[in-house]
Amino acid sequence: MTAQIRPAKLADCPEINRIYNYYVRNSTCTWHSTEETLENRKNWLKSRSPAHPVIIAEIGDQIVGWGSISTYNSRQGWAATVEDSVFVDHEFHRQGIGKKLLQALLKLAEELGHQSVIARISGEQSASIQLHESVGFTQAGLLKGVGKKFSKDLDCVYMLKSLRKP
Repeated sequence: MTAQIRPAKLADCPEINRIYNYYVRNSTCTWHSTEETLENRKNWLKSRSPAHPVIIAEIGDQIVGWGSISTYNSRQGWAATVEDSVFVDHEFHRQGIGKKLLQALLKLAEELGHQSVIARISGEQSASIQLHESVGFTQAGLLKGVGKKFSKDLDCVYMLKSLRKP
C-alpha cells in the first residue's frame, strides 16, 4: 500500500509523539534529549497557525510519518521563510514516505506564499541530507561542532530550497 498524506488532527498526537520520541532516544536527527510529553505535543499542534501546517502519512489506519513547516525566525523580516521537519517511523524507512511528506510540505509552503524553506540537519544524518537534495535543496551552510548529543559533538548542515518564481 502507498502512504496517503492528510492534515494532522489532535487525535494523532500520540502517534506523532511515538515516532518523534523514538528519535529523541535513539538518534541525532533531533537534538532534543528529553522526550516530548503528550500534553506538550497537543499544545504544539493546537498552537499552529494555518501558515504552518502539520501533515501525516498513513498506510491504512497506521500513521507512519509526519511533517511540518514551522516559523524559522519570529522576526518579521523572516516571515516568508519556514523550516521543515520530517519524521518517518523507523520501521518504514526507504519506502519513499519521507520524500512524499517533504514534497507535500513544499507544495503547501508554496501555496501558502512562503518563499524559502530551510532545513537544519545533523551532519551525520546523510539520509536526511540526501532526501532534501532529492527535492532540490542545496547546502547553504555548515556550523561545525555546534551541537552535542550522546556525548558526541555534532555539525549542523543548513539546506535551502527557494520557492520564488523566476
